[in-house]
Amino acid sequence: MPPLPSDRRPNLIAVFGPTASGKTAVAEALADRLGTEVVSADAMQTYRGLPILTNQPQRSTRLVAIWPLSHAGSVGEYQALAHASVDELLAASRAAVVAGGTGLYLRAALADLRLPPAPGAGSRERWESVYDADPPAAHERLAGLDPAAAGRVHPNDRRRVVRALELAEAGSSLVPRDDRLWSDGLRRPATIVGLDVPAGELERRIAARTAAMFADGVIEEVKAALAAEISKTAAKTLGLDEVAGLAPAEAQARIVVRTRQYAAYQRKWMRRIPGLVTVDATRPVPEVVDAVLEVARAR
Repeated sequence: MPPLPSDRRPNLIAVFGPTASGKTAVAEALADRLGTEVVSADAMQTYRGLPILTNQPQRSTRLVAIWPLSHAGSVGEYQALAHASVDELLAASRAAVVAGGTGLYLRAALADLRLPPAPGAGSRERWESVYDADPPAAHERLAGLDPAAAGRVHPNDRRRVVRALELAEAGSSLVPRDDRLWSDGLRRPATIVGLDVPAGELERRIAARTAAMFADGVIEEVKAALAAEISKTAAKTLGLDEVAGLAPAEAQARIVVRTRQYAAYQRKWMRRIPGLVTVDATRPVPEVVDAVLEVARAR
């Protein structure tokens, strides 16, 4: 369908949903109707080198494949780029579409998050040494610096104890005074929609998409990626360890299970987003887009 006249375009629409719910197709069709572009809010799609494994869109999308796998990307770094992209699109076409399944990145694109400071040089290694030398003593030290964080973190949770100590040293806390993720208002008025697909249908789509990844050459893609430097952040990509370390059939089955678990987590995220309007995404994409635009115009 042709783009909407500029005086009838909603300004900013955000599309969220679990993996395999059809976000990419809906967002691209929305962008076409609004005469604008899509800004990705997917943490792992920011990396180039794993387009199959991370299900990157086929057409050009803002903030997709912007960093090498060796780069340790952060939410703060992404937030600055997302704000610039949204502002540029709104200035150029009076509309923008933000789409993704990483809840924190979606929020970072839409609001000014109060992010905890990055650890100082050598801070993490120093606190790791303190913890490894005596975990109970490290937790007691945390209790003296940040009682609230110590009450929230188990002494055996090495990663979180170390992070809490880092933050306490920097004058911050692992336990925010409020719900830091969702308490702040949006930078710009936006309509946020969540794509709803029944669990059974979502599981079918996840299985089909995972099979397609292996047919499209994900094994060779992962081998090439691991032959070069890869950051700890990029190494968290879902499915990377499975493809690298398991037989193909076993890797495929395991990725399906993990992706289903991640989709369940994303569905919980949808219930946490204030003002989100759920849209039935089992219909053809043009019908879903019409429903999204109807919601946006009603706001």
